[in-house]
Amino acid sequence: MIVDYEVTDASVHDSKELVGLIDEKDKVLNADSAYVGEKLHEAILEKNPNIELRINEKGYRNNPLTEEQKANNREKSKVRARVEHIFGHMTNSFGGIFIRSIGIARARCQIGLKNLAYNLQRYECLVRLKKAPLPC
Repeated sequence: MIVDYEVTDASVHDSKELVGLIDEKDKVLNADSAYVGEKLHEAILEKNPNIELRINEKGYRNNPLTEEQKANNREKSKVRARVEHIFGHMTNSFGGIFIRSIGIARARCQIGLKNLAYNLQRYECLVRLKKAPLPC
């Protein structure tokens, strides 16, 4: 389920908004290698010192990942992949994730409605699979 989101223009990297989406209730952060960086990690831990960072490691030119690092990344990606399914669902079912509107307020509204529609579809699926209670 989508519980929080932030809307920016396309020039802002996702890592800039990540710290604002974390709160004290979060226990684990699963992220890909785009979120590697000492300053980012410090900012995350400053906001929530109890969070466990499960961020994929990144290979560099002339310094590729070891087999152990690749195995660790595969393990971390099993959980992270569930989030990527949301983007795939929105792309295939909701006409893509690109927003064409004038103004950030309209874009925020469009994305909010897509998130709501996704949550409703996901909730229906969870109820059907008997993994969520029916509303009273």
